[in-house]
Amino acid sequence: MTTVETRHPALAPYTLGSLPLHNRLAVAPMTRVSAQPDGTPTDRMAEYYREYARGGFGLIITEGAYPDITHSQGYANQPGLATDRHITGWRKVVDAVHDAGSTIIAQLMHAGAISQGNAYGYESIGPSAVPPRGQKMASYGGAGDWSTPRAMTARDIDAAVAGFAAAAVNAKAAGFDGVEIHGANGYLLDQFLTDYTNQRTDEYGGPVHNRIWLTATVLAAVRDAVGDYPVGVRLSQTKVNDFTYRWSGAEDDARVIFEALSEATYLHIAGDGGSTVTRLAREMSGRPVIANGGLADLRLAADVLNDEHADVLAFGQAALANPDLPQLLRSGAELAAYDPEMLRPTATLDSASEWRARRKSG
Repeated sequence: MTTVETRHPALAPYTLGSLPLHNRLAVAPMTRVSAQPDGTPTDRMAEYYREYARGGFGLIITEGAYPDITHSQGYANQPGLATDRHITGWRKVVDAVHDAGSTIIAQLMHAGAISQGNAYGYESIGPSAVPPRGQKMASYGGAGDWSTPRAMTARDIDAAVAGFAAAAVNAKAAGFDGVEIHGANGYLLDQFLTDYTNQRTDEYGGPVHNRIWLTATVLAAVRDAVGDYPVGVRLSQTKVNDFTYRWSGAEDDARVIFEALSEATYLHIAGDGGSTVTRLAREMSGRPVIANGGLADLRLAADVLNDEHADVLAFGQAALANPDLPQLLRSGAELAAYDPEMLRPTATLDSASEWRARRKSG
C-alpha cells in the first residue's frame, strides 16, 4: 500500500534533537515588523503563527526577536524577548501554536551594524567601524545609507553574549520548545564571521576559527543558561544587504565553522537550496540540519531529504503563499506562487491582509 510518506519524504515524522515533529516541514523565520512599538507580540501575531500550525507545519521558527533593550533591535515594530511584557506577549503566540498541534522555536537576533530602527535610542554597533554594504531596507521601513557602527569593546561583546543567554531563558519561560541563535544573513554574529566587516585584531578577528568564536561563545552561554533545552544555530553565506558574498575559504571555512558549532541541537543553513553545504554541515557537526532556500520545487525538496543533504526543510516565501503547504503536499495539490506584492509597501501583517483583500475583490 502506498503511504503519504512514500509520496513525499517530508511528510514523515522526525525527531529534531529531543523535539518530536509530526513532519519534516518547517516555517522559516521571516521578519514581519508587526509587534507593538515596545516589541511586545500582538494577538494578530498569535493568529499569524497559528495559521501555519493549522496548515500542518511540524515546526515553526519565529521571526528574529531582539534579545536586549540596548543595541540589538534591528527594525521598528520588531518583537523582542527582553522584558516581562515580551514574555507575556509571546506566551499567547506559543499557546496558539501548541493548541493547533505544532512545535515552535524562538529565533534570537542581534542586528548589530544593520540596525535601522531602535526604539531605545542606541547607536548601531558591530565588530569594526565598517559601514554595511547597500542601503537600508524599505520593506522594513528603512531608507538611505546605513550608519557606520561603533566598533564593539570587550564589554559590549560580553553584554551581547549575556543578552542572548537572558533572552533564551525568557523564551523558555514563555513556553517555546527551543531557541535558535541567528548567526546568519548579515546580522551581528554573521558580521563577526564575515571577513570584510570584521577587521579586529583580537581573539574575535583574523582567521575563520577566530571569527566564528563569538557565535560559539553565544551558543555555550545559551546552553549554560537553559540547560537541557533545544538550541539551534542559523548560518548563511549571503546577507540581506549582500546577496553575492561567499565564505572566502569556501569548503575549508565551512568545515571550521560547522565543527565549531557541534554543540548545537541543529544547524539551520539558509540560502543553500539543498546543495552539498548542508551535507557538509551534517558531517562536520554531527547534528541534524534544516535546509532553507530554493525548496519550492517539491521534487528538489524530496531529493534533499532522500540524498541526506538535510533532515528538515524550511519554507519562507512558499509558506507565505501557502500557509497550508503540508496539507497541499499531502493531497497532491499544486502550490500557489509567491507574490512579492504580499510584502509591499512593507513586510507587515497589514500589507498581507490588504493583498488578500485585493485578491478577493479582483
